[in-house]
Amino acid sequence: MLDHKNYHEQQNLKNSIRLRELMYTLPSFTLEFFRGIEQTTSSKTRIAYAYDLKVFFDFLTAYHCILKNKEIQSLTLEDMKQIVPDDVELYLEHLNYYVKETKNSSIHKTVEHKNTERGKARKLASLRAFYKYFYKKQKLKSNPTLLVDLPKIHDKTIIKLEIDEVAKLLDEVESGEKLTSGQKKYHQHTKERDLALLTLLLGTGVRVSECVGLNLSDIDFEVNGIRITRKGGNEVIIYFGDEVEEALKAYLPKRQKLIPSSDHEDALFLSLQNKRLSVRSIQNLVKKYSKLVTKLKNISPHKLRSTYGTHLYQETGDIYLVADVLGHKDVNTTKKHYAQIEDERRRRAARMLKLRKD
Repeated sequence: MLDHKNYHEQQNLKNSIRLRELMYTLPSFTLEFFRGIEQTTSSKTRIAYAYDLKVFFDFLTAYHCILKNKEIQSLTLEDMKQIVPDDVELYLEHLNYYVKETKNSSIHKTVEHKNTERGKARKLASLRAFYKYFYKKQKLKSNPTLLVDLPKIHDKTIIKLEIDEVAKLLDEVESGEKLTSGQKKYHQHTKERDLALLTLLLGTGVRVSECVGLNLSDIDFEVNGIRITRKGGNEVIIYFGDEVEEALKAYLPKRQKLIPSSDHEDALFLSLQNKRLSVRSIQNLVKKYSKLVTKLKNISPHKLRSTYGTHLYQETGDIYLVADVLGHKDVNTTKKHYAQIEDERRRRAARMLKLRKD
């Protein structure tokens, strides 16, 4: 039987296998980098680094005046000493738009790639981590990435559901009235599950990956809490209110009647195939119901998390509490996300102050 720990260990194992496959496509010296950061990064972060470094090495072997036409796997750490800040800036400009050919057996396909400021910033951050490691190990004498500014990222408006939209969303999940006839056939089997799942996301602010990993044994109605595994592997208890309790208790009798597939026995949320719901499945589920409520907002599980964080901050005004509940390691991350709300609070305060009586 798959317990709470083993589910996350299995995900890490899958990620490790994927990372190993990716590393075969990279220069051999990158193995040292990935071994060196293993204790301080998650497997998902290392996979993201591998993808980003592959794009950088592709650029070098296609356009760099010295390294052009070399095979990626033949690049050496000595070659990295040829990179100067101008090369990094050209790379960032290249990321705006580039075309890549993919070869799959006999099929040749051309794929277009575009990067926003946020995408370019992430790729530069990956490159900085790579150079920082070898510079710290004194295997590279300079770090050209530090002389290149991160792309300016324009703050995006927080997309969230308003209080009345949250109520409408849960009403639609419960009734299923606006669903298509085909969707309604499935809805009669999944209504309790879907309502429990969306109520949990909206009532706790957990990440979709944390929700996917939930097991039956992770719920404790004595304290109204769920045990989740945060990014990085830490286990924490998240507490929930009456509405989440009610939705979970309505779903559990139906869940207990299901016969799960092998290795999915303890999973809290099961698919119609009686397997643990995947991240993609929950994303599609949220999208399906949210479109019934609002056509102008593109709602995802992360937007439900933003909805929870926003409402919690509006109710408490305690940014440290919000950061703790959402699992942000750095409160500045939370402040950045909810700066718009803080700005509106300051505006309201300014309007409230009267220098002269009317």
